[in-house]
Order: sequence, then C-alpha cells, then structure tokens
Amino acid sequence: MSAETYRDAWGIPHLRADSAAELARAQGRVTARDRAWQLEVERHRAQGTSASFLGPEALSWDRLARRARLADTARRCFTALEQKDPETAAWVRAYVDGVNDGLAQHDPAPEFARTGLAPGRWQPWTPLGVWLGTHLLFAGFPAKLWREHITGHLGADAVALFAADGPGTAGSNGWLVSGERTTTGHALIAGDPHRFIEDPGVYQQIHLSCPEFDVVGLAVPGVPGVAHFGHTGTVAWAITNAMADYQDLYRERLRRTGAGVEALGPDGTWHRAARHTERVDVAGEETVEVEIVETDRGPVIAGGPEGLDDGTPAALSLRHPPRVTADLGFGALLPLLRARTVADVDRALDAWTEPVNVVQAADTEGGLLHRIAGRVPVRPKENGLRPVPAWEPGHEWTGWHTPPRAGLTDGVAVMANQRGPSTPLGVEFAPPHRADRIAALLAGRERWSASDMPTIHTDTHLASATPLLNHLAALTAPTTSSTSATSTTFTTTTTSTPLTPEAAALGARLLAWNRRMDADSTDAAAYAALRAAVVRRLAAHPALAPASVPPAYPEVLQPWLALVPRVAYALEHLLRADDLYGIDRAATVRAALEEVAAAPPPGTWGDTHRLAPWRALPEATGPADEPGLSGDHDCVLCTSPVPGVTDRAARGPAARYVWDLADRENSRWVVPHGASGIPGSPHHRDQQPLWLAGELAPVVTDFTRLTKETDD
Repeated sequence: MSAETYRDAWGIPHLRADSAAELARAQGRVTARDRAWQLEVERHRAQGTSASFLGPEALSWDRLARRARLADTARRCFTALEQKDPETAAWVRAYVDGVNDGLAQHDPAPEFARTGLAPGRWQPWTPLGVWLGTHLLFAGFPAKLWREHITGHLGADAVALFAADGPGTAGSNGWLVSGERTTTGHALIAGDPHRFIEDPGVYQQIHLSCPEFDVVGLAVPGVPGVAHFGHTGTVAWAITNAMADYQDLYRERLRRTGAGVEALGPDGTWHRAARHTERVDVAGEETVEVEIVETDRGPVIAGGPEGLDDGTPAALSLRHPPRVTADLGFGALLPLLRARTVADVDRALDAWTEPVNVVQAADTEGGLLHRIAGRVPVRPKENGLRPVPAWEPGHEWTGWHTPPRAGLTDGVAVMANQRGPSTPLGVEFAPPHRADRIAALLAGRERWSASDMPTIHTDTHLASATPLLNHLAALTAPTTSSTSATSTTFTTTTTSTPLTPEAAALGARLLAWNRRMDADSTDAAAYAALRAAVVRRLAAHPALAPASVPPAYPEVLQPWLALVPRVAYALEHLLRADDLYGIDRAATVRAALEEVAAAPPPGTWGDTHRLAPWRALPEATGPADEPGLSGDHDCVLCTSPVPGVTDRAARGPAARYVWDLADRENSRWVVPHGASGIPGSPHHRDQQPLWLAGELAPVVTDFTRLTKETDD
C-alpha cells in the first residue's frame, strides 16, 4: 500500500501517500477508524434516515432532509462534478473507497452496539450529502419566518429591533496580522470557528502529504481535503461565516389534481409540480410517510396543498444555489490543497459555492487576501427579508453577485460576522462587539507573535452589557414621571421609591464589575442572573407575549421562532430603543434586580455556564459532569448561553488555530475534545484541558517526529 499513517502525541493523523488519490483514500480510511460512529450519523442525516436508529426526536430533521431533497441534490452535484471535473470526482471516490475500507477493517465503535446498527456503505455522492446536511441551516433561512412572525405581531419596526445574531446562527472569529505587525516579518492568521459543540467534534485535525502538496488543516469528517482552515507551508487560509443571504423561501399556492400537484406560477398559470412519497422508518414507532413536492422554485419544505399541520393554509419552497446549479463547490477543494500563494487560493475560491464565507489568506512572499467566497443570487431585496409569493412576478433570481473584496487597516483585518465587506450580501449580522474588541486588542501591541494569540482567543470582556448596566445606574436617579406611549395603550412610568438594601448592594456591585465573563467570577454570575430575569420579564410582557406562540412550522425550524432567545440576543437593542411598545424598561430592570437580590447568591459563572455538547446518543451524564466555561455570546471567547432559557453553552469555539507564515511548525491548534471519536480512547478528550485553559497544541509536520502506525 502506498499510504502511511503516522500519529503525533495528541493522536492527530498525519498521512503520507504517493498520489493525491491514494492520500484521499487514506484520509477516508483513517477517518473511518477514528470517527466511524460520527460518519454513520452524518450519512444517515444526509439521507434523512437517522430516525431509524435515533428514534422520534430525529424525525423532524429526517422530514426536512427528505423534503429539501438533500440526497438527490448531492447525487445531482456529484454527477455534474463527474462531467465537469472528473479528476475531483475520482478524488472524492477515492475518499469514499477509503471510508468503506476503514469501516470494514476495524471494529465498530461502541455506539453501534447500543443501537444494534452496523456501519453502512458510503456512495460516491455521500460526502456531498454530508456537506449539504452540515450547512443547510447554516445561513439561517428560517430567520425569514421569524421576521414575518414578529412583523405580524408588532409591525415592520420590530424587524430592526430584534435584529441580532439569532439563536440558530453560527459565527466565528478570525484575524489576519500582516508581516509589518509581527515579530518575524511574516503574517499570522488566527481565529476560532463558532459552531454547535459536538462530541465527536465537527472539525478533524489532519496532515495530508503527497508529492503534489503537504497541508495541515481542519477537515470536516466525511469530506475529503481541507476546506475551511489550512496551511500548505507557503500559504495559509481561514474563514468565517459571511452572514450572507443566499437561500430564499417562496410561499406557494398548491392544488391537487387527478394527475398530482400543481403550483401557481408568476405567469398566472398552474404548473405541474414533481411529486412522490417516501417512507421514513422511526425506531420504536410506526413508519411515517412523507410527501415530496418540488415546484419550479424548489422543494416544498413545509406545508403543502392542505397547509401546515394545524390547518393553516401555507406551503413554503426553498431555493438555494446547489439545487439550482447542481454545483456544491467541490471543484475548489483540490486547488486549495495545491495552492502555493494567495493568488492560488483566490483562484480556487472562485469555484466556491456554499456556505458563503469571508476568507483571509497570506503567503510567505508577503501576499495577503481578504475576500468573500460563495454564490449569492441577485434578486429583489424583499426576498432576503421574508417568504415571498411564488405566484407574483418580480421575485426571480437574475444572476450572481460578484464576491466583494476588502483590504487591511493598520496592518490587520478582523472578521467576526460583523458588517463589513459582505454587507451588500446579507440582511442581519452579528453585533460589532467581538470585531471591535479584537481590533482594539490588536491595536494595543505593535508586534505580535504566534504565542501571543491565545490572549485574544480567550478575551472575556462583554461590551454588550452596557445598556443593561446603564439602566442599573439610572435606577439611582430620583425622578418621577408618567408618560403614555403613543403607539400602544401601555403606560411607561418610573419611580423614585428606594431599592431594597439587597438590591441596592447588588446594583452597586454590578456597576463596579469589570465586565469580564470569567468562569470563577461571582459578579459575572450575578450579571447573567439579572440579564436572564430581564429577558424573561420582557418576553412575558403583554406587548410581546403574543409572539411567544409560533406558527406551526416543522419542529426543526422552531428554534428560530422562539421568543425568549430572540429577546435575549436582541436585548441591547430592546433596552436602547426610544420606545419599546410602551414597556417600562426601567421598572422591568428594577423588578429583575429585586428578584435576583432576593434569591440565593448564584455562585460563580462557571457553576451554571457549562459546556453542553451535542451527542447523537446522549451519555448518562448531567450538566455538572461537563466543565464550567468562561466567555459569553458577545465575548471574543464566544461560548453562547441562551439568557432566559439556560446558562449552558451548546455553541462555542469548535476549534482554535494560529497559522504562522514564518514557520509552519510554529503554528498551533486545538479542538474541544480530541482527535478520536471513540469513547475510552486516550485521545477522545485529551485536548479538552488545553481548550478550557485557552492553550494550543503544536502543529507537527516533520514525519521523523511522529509515530508510524503499522496496522494500516
């Protein structure tokens, strides 16, 4: 066999082969060895068959995967790839062959025994299905349902009030420091992708070496190559979510006929829709039949000719680039591995499709790149805001946006999902706090080294606390007024009645707090308790409470429609607005302060702000078994709770990296758990202490410093 597998001290696989194809096969094989259960789960999720062994809780996802036609889209994209780019198609096939070899050669992970499942066989299109399944909800198209929902209750102004990084949206931090600002004279790229923390992790540290290229990076298990974060020795790149809007929802008018289903088109006539039914097996329950309908816009993902489950007349179709173009952007993967300069990375990314990313790259010759990569359709602005009527003209796609580019300021560039070069391509972006804080930290030192970067990764300053703390400060001002709100029948009042001694003491303590969300901080815990109480009280107010009943869309879309998280993530906007539908925010903050002051002290932030990783098969552990975390949603150390719902963090840094262009072996990385997805393996969770402490493991590329495996 022409491929060899080595391991470093952290169990990270380092692969060496005679050709790119053999290397892809080795990558598939080692991924099957380390992540067999994860691969099985992702394969089933792409096919919409996960409920067959995970049970009813997985059914809503399976319905969406079937109705969105993920597997069919993956097959179409692979067929088109074979025709357009046979070399890449053969490379993907080699990876799949390696996955199948690995699944057949090694004992299955213990989760297979728990479910009575045997590893299934991968098809050539399966990696494309995994990529689609991973990113279908990444752009947050259900946010359009939220905007429509909240507008129906509170009017058009509510869209701006509630605009924030919503509960279903994942983001990232990234920053590029040019050579003029580093100790070596060569650029540094660093950051951390924020995703749902899964166990096993969503990123796989890997080293891929063959005569054509030698790359270290973070791979997505189930997908060949290194797509998002990589270092070839002479050029490195990294991405964040551009927050672009490239998926549209159309309201469809459907009717049944003797021949099937028809949809009313923008030309005023009825058109035949594709229709068939599929059966979804559910462990422990009856098989469920799912009707699949696809109009000229795209697959119907919610509702149908008879409406939603509650009888509401509605049907929504989804239009997104891979379904329209039969291109998932896999043509970029091999050119990225072969890249030697930023110009090579730039050319490779011209083939990128989704997700739409902000990309930063640097090379050893001093080249720098800061651009958007991906396909965003040109269409009317209304398409980006809410579902649009399919039967009305004027909502068609008419081309593709040219991906914007940006430069550096004072030798640095920061990307943290904020408004920036991708502003013309999106609707909502993350608040600027993380980006502003990173820029301020970088400005505080003239020269930076790779070893300095964890101080930025782990910064816990919470700038978004300001509006709530300002309300606390105002509580001591002795004013009395009564103002009738003009837009509603509610009344706004403030009072000079003294706070209780306990509340006054708590308020004074929080106003003196350093605004750092450190795990060992009792002040951070007290602030979080106050914030949660304010969120709950605002959401329960009669002006907002009616919006707490969401439309009857599928369960998998409901997180985007939940009121309390929306209030939580938009809290600073809601507290700053000139008027909030007549809600007396001063009185709300006062009541919340008294509530928290009267309760037992909350302890430290880390007591309740604990990691909550997603596992397909939950272990018999509780929150206390997971580690306490520093950070918060708007900190650079973005470990996101859902204020008003839970302090636990399901999202956070899914990896951290520093790419050093002066010396690749001076680069560093870490993941939340470890390189192995097998419970009980010494490398299952051995990186977690580093991750918690903000430390990084060294990147090793010298094969003489690695241990060769002999059973491959």
